[in-house]
Amino acid sequence: MRILILITFLFTGIFAQINLIKKENKDSNTTLLVIGGIHGDEPGGYFSASILASNYTITSKNLWIVPNLNKDSVQRGSRGLRGDMNRKFAKNVKVDKDTPTVDAIKKIILQDKVSMVLNLHDGHGFYRKKHQGRIFNPNAWGQTCVIDQCKLNQNQAFGNLNDIALKVKKSMNKKLIKNHHSFNVRNTNTKFDDEAMQLSLTYFAVTNNKPAFAVETSKNLTSLSHKVFYQLLAIEEFMKIMGIKYKRDFKINEKNIANIIKNYGKLRINDAILLNLSDIRKNLSYFPLKSSNNVFKFTHPLGSVRKMRDKYIIYIGNKVVTSLYPQYFKYAKNCPKKNIVVIDGVQQTLDIASDFSVNDDFKLIDDKSTRVNVIGFSPKGSKIESGINIAYNSMNKKFAISKDKKSFRIEFYKNKTFCSMQVVHFK
Repeated sequence: MRILILITFLFTGIFAQINLIKKENKDSNTTLLVIGGIHGDEPGGYFSASILASNYTITSKNLWIVPNLNKDSVQRGSRGLRGDMNRKFAKNVKVDKDTPTVDAIKKIILQDKVSMVLNLHDGHGFYRKKHQGRIFNPNAWGQTCVIDQCKLNQNQAFGNLNDIALKVKKSMNKKLIKNHHSFNVRNTNTKFDDEAMQLSLTYFAVTNNKPAFAVETSKNLTSLSHKVFYQLLAIEEFMKIMGIKYKRDFKINEKNIANIIKNYGKLRINDAILLNLSDIRKNLSYFPLKSSNNVFKFTHPLGSVRKMRDKYIIYIGNKVVTSLYPQYFKYAKNCPKKNIVVIDGVQQTLDIASDFSVNDDFKLIDDKSTRVNVIGFSPKGSKIESGINIAYNSMNKKFAISKDKKSFRIEFYKNKTFCSMQVVHFK
């Protein structure tokens, strides 16, 4: 069966931009909607949603993912820059800059195709029905499947929230990393007992007859990979209950998850520059950008950028990956789409915005239409940097763009305008 993967951007007002990733099949309208990042200081939720988007293939029924609902707060690692977004879903809540985002996710939740909603969180402590200590007690939220009530309308598919939550709990408690990580069900009995939860995303969903659960891993877990491990176990159990079939490209364990989290993917800028974000230095100076309207495209679902005074800060989730200190250029028109490079003695034709690896040396073939600037290389007795074999020992390492000091920028210019950038990596 052919799998359709769609990435759409929903714009609702000047402040709202929701990245909705759809993994769909034609065999059913049954759809699980997974939402991460409503709280920016709960990375277990949004990194789990990211891995779900990047490393899972859905082979039957449908999965929709919003990896980082509250993007600005995720960048800052803040619960909510404009207050708690998860307390803004009631009709009588004061309108503020979060309102367009809240309205947009409401519209997604209410779509006929959505059969169940999961809201991913990290909560403090380890929930226990009886008090067992400072972090093991009834006031904790961590390691819980949270429901607002036991059941929805009698005929609603997946409407027996308590039974479903108990199944998820039972399955997860067979796969614990440590025994004290045990998972429980927490029923907030929202309508009668919890006024704050009456303002929440899940309560909005259930009052509109949409089955909804919050999955809360503990903030007291020792590593992000632990939190993601448990989130993914829970999501997989919900998919199993819904009959959603899937494949993942990794074996689910803490080590593999930790390695996936470290992979920040690539960033394409203005379709002229390609950067590997997994091994990039914290600051890059004199970076060729346009003075406005730069377009940043990330392969990672949690990739985002923030302009701050004299720099562009590049994020993966709440992690600052690098900062670009720009040198502004006009971008040239009618630049070459390809260029010819001799790599270790073998001539190759490469895309302009690409990277390549070298064992010994490389040489750029002059196409006469552009000027080449290999950042960190100074040819002796010449201003022309094409037609010269360039080896690693001839590079000034302080101009490297990677942490291992083996990757360097190759920039192409037409007169005083910028064309494109390639990156060479010496092995």
